Amino acid sequence: MAESSPLAGLLAGKKGLIVGVANKNSIAWACAKALAGAGMQLAFTYQGEIMRDRVQKTVAEMGDVPLFDLDVTRDDQIQALYDGLHGPWGGKLDFLLHSVAYAPSTAMNAAFIETQRGDFSTAMDISAYSLVALTRQFLPMLEGGGSVVTMTYYGSQKAVPGYNVMGVAKAALEASVRYLAVDLGQHGVRVNAVSAGAVNTLAARGVAHFRDLMKITAERSPLKRTVDPREVGDAALFLASHLSGGITGETMYVDAGFNITAG
Repeated sequence: MAESSPLAGLLAGKKGLIVGVANKNSIAWACAKALAGAGMQLAFTYQGEIMRDRVQKTVAEMGDVPLFDLDVTRDDQIQALYDGLHGPWGGKLDFLLHSVAYAPSTAMNAAFIETQRGDFSTAMDISAYSLVALTRQFLPMLEGGGSVVTMTYYGSQKAVPGYNVMGVAKAALEASVRYLAVDLGQHGVRVNAVSAGAVNTLAARGVAHFRDLMKITAERSPLKRTVDPREVGDAALFLASHLSGGITGETMYVDAGFNITAG
């Protein structure tokens, strides 16, 4: 079962969908544990048969939770996910976590100027447009108090060595948060982003010079350390709860203060 939390009960009776758990080191998993610890009922997605076993093992401690196969580039699978949750959850979803990002290795391992059209499109589709597609599909379930949170990174604002096309995709993602927040405010739905500091995840290891980035972050951040995934999870919990009821369209930095420093 999920770990107990001093905020147990804060999200009791609430339902959340977690898109993007890969393993126990995932930021999405840290968010899921914080949410479950506060009483939220969760459902998860995985992509393909290979990832199914990995995600099943990861979420096993939460008991028998709904799992859905989802390729975010396929509208039919997004529709199937919606249909699979709508009935059992009574047409209500309180929280959607979007923690999905991908760029082909050919785009991540070369200079940014060498990015090819197809790789650029893939990175934008999976890392940015998928937030729009998922939010639009689930709007009927989110309406009247739902919260949407996506995960971003400082490479959207500054040129981080090795982050390349993913930085451009994250910039588009953060802009999408603002435009979605404007569109959905009238429906009572909030949309925000959490910009997590350098965390040793499966996805982060695909970034060149990642170990150097971790070291630089610890040296230059005001708190003189990297961020703990649990701290990112706590931020997601805050944005999922009524405690953040007046916040939308924002990018919240959880990076030990690294973003405020001047190089």
